[in-house]
Amino acid sequence: MKSAVVIFPGSNRDRDMIAALTKIFGRRPVTVWHMEPDLPDGDLVVLPGGFSYGDYLRSGAIAARSPVMRAVATRAAAGVAVLGICNGFQILCEAGILPGVLMRNASLRFICRETNLKVETNDSVFTRLYRKGEVIRSPVAHGDGNYRADTSTLAALRDEDRIAFRYCDASGRVAEATNLNGSADNIAGILNGQRNVLGMMPHPEDLIEPEQGGTDGRRLFESLLSAVGVAA
Repeated sequence: MKSAVVIFPGSNRDRDMIAALTKIFGRRPVTVWHMEPDLPDGDLVVLPGGFSYGDYLRSGAIAARSPVMRAVATRAAAGVAVLGICNGFQILCEAGILPGVLMRNASLRFICRETNLKVETNDSVFTRLYRKGEVIRSPVAHGDGNYRADTSTLAALRDEDRIAFRYCDASGRVAEATNLNGSADNIAGILNGQRNVLGMMPHPEDLIEPEQGGTDGRRLFESLLSAVGVAA
């Protein structure tokens, strides 16, 4: 499976993503500097976590105007899988590829810990190997993970089964008490209308092997492999 990781000034989780993709896909992804006007042919484009442009103005707002993002939008519209993790999710929203925006955490504090996620849909190339309603673990590390959108957008996400993950407790309960950053509807990740773009705040790439404390994130990448007909 051919993949590419886009790197922006301030990206700091690109190495984690490259390591995960190399281990699971069996080949190293191509790295693309944000000033490049085009992307190599492939099956997956990843926008990794970090602090692009130091999170000045708004998280992801400056990076969303980078030349490469026109190519990302074109690939997404053509059906290529696009994954945005943490800062990558923020960039996808600021670029208009995904709806909504990521604001400061409700606590106004940076959150760095493990959390529980409820898999809300397995109808996507990213989640097909999970069970709907399954509870998985994933690390989070963000200060601006508070997902906000207007009422009609939130209704569309729910009605069209485009909420990929919600913050929950170990039993799968979704409630205000399990909402670690204040996101509307406990949203941790969403899909676009074509279901080929996923943005999420948690970091599945950091929980793919037992040495990391678990493998709950691994099936997201194995789902992508299975979607293109490659055995995991």
